[in-house]
Amino acid sequence: MLTLPPLSLYIHIPWCVQKCPYCDFNSHALKADIPEREYVDALLADLDADLHFAQGRKLHSIFIGGGTPSLLSPEAIGRLLTGVRERLPFEHDIEITLEANPGTVEAGRFGGFKKAGINRISIGVQSFQADKLEGLGRIHDPEQARFAAKEAAGVGLNSFNIDLMHGLPGQRPEDALFDLEQALALAPPHLSWYQLTIEPNTPFASRPPALPEDDTLAEIYERGHELLLAHGYRQYEVSAYARPGFEARHNLNYWRFGDYLGIGCGAHGKITLPLQGRILRTVKVKHPRGYLEPSRPYLDQHWHIAPQDLSLEYFMNRLRLFEPIPEQEFTALTGQPLAQLQAPLAEAQRLELLQDTGTHWQVTPLGRRFLNRLLDLFLEE
Repeated sequence: MLTLPPLSLYIHIPWCVQKCPYCDFNSHALKADIPEREYVDALLADLDADLHFAQGRKLHSIFIGGGTPSLLSPEAIGRLLTGVRERLPFEHDIEITLEANPGTVEAGRFGGFKKAGINRISIGVQSFQADKLEGLGRIHDPEQARFAAKEAAGVGLNSFNIDLMHGLPGQRPEDALFDLEQALALAPPHLSWYQLTIEPNTPFASRPPALPEDDTLAEIYERGHELLLAHGYRQYEVSAYARPGFEARHNLNYWRFGDYLGIGCGAHGKITLPLQGRILRTVKVKHPRGYLEPSRPYLDQHWHIAPQDLSLEYFMNRLRLFEPIPEQEFTALTGQPLAQLQAPLAEAQRLELLQDTGTHWQVTPLGRRFLNRLLDLFLEE
């Protein structure tokens, strides 16, 4: 029988002031006021339909993402979290994160979100340079980004995160390091630092900007990584650094192949069904108009992960983390025998991408550099 992992909740807020040209998330530019009450009612009704998937578990973490969730009022967030708590019990140390755009943060707003129940805020800064922000289509300026981070630090949250991109159009190593230094001066307990990628079906994909050369990208990463380590941050995930004890609980549950309910426009969920020995994926209706249509169900798609795909699904998540992986966890969470991994594991060790201690697997420094090649081995399995 499959082991039930911890349960998280993802809540999607689909609206933004404007759509950024690199973004492939399910977000929609505002054309009118957000229908806050109607949408919160729909989110709670959506959760009602999924409650049986909790299977007796308390919520380990909640992440409110988007879009731009900070466009909602603290009152709407409070009503939403109250409704969630009425339906599902919370772990005593639950992490509740809200994504925020600095351009939508007014004085005192983070304090209102904290009173509503938020204890962690993730701020989408991306850069502290005005020309880079303009090129990314961001609506905030560097001072608004600093203001938002200082607000988050000053209201008594458990933690806050700064999202920062590198490999931006026209970016030099000095530019990227300047952005990192500006972020470090604000002392976030957690910092997401990731390279801009061009995603299909985005304006950047149809009109690609001139990105830095590979050698420049490598220099940016190496110098930035050294700077973060020197300031006491630990890289615990491919694109995430944190001070000890401030790793994102919600993200850790994702990458450890935990379960999560997904509610809201286009939200994805992953649910373990021990009695069936299967894992279910769910996707909700994508467009706000359809999602808010009373006669239409919130669930748009659902499917069980095929047994032959479980190894890849597991390792695509698990290998994002740099912690040792308990070998017995694979069978407990996927139901698949360890014997089927014999060939890919042997090849991964031969290529020095992975170490096997007898009880744990550990990605090597070389494996971190060539993570896609390591994952390909499990695709070939």
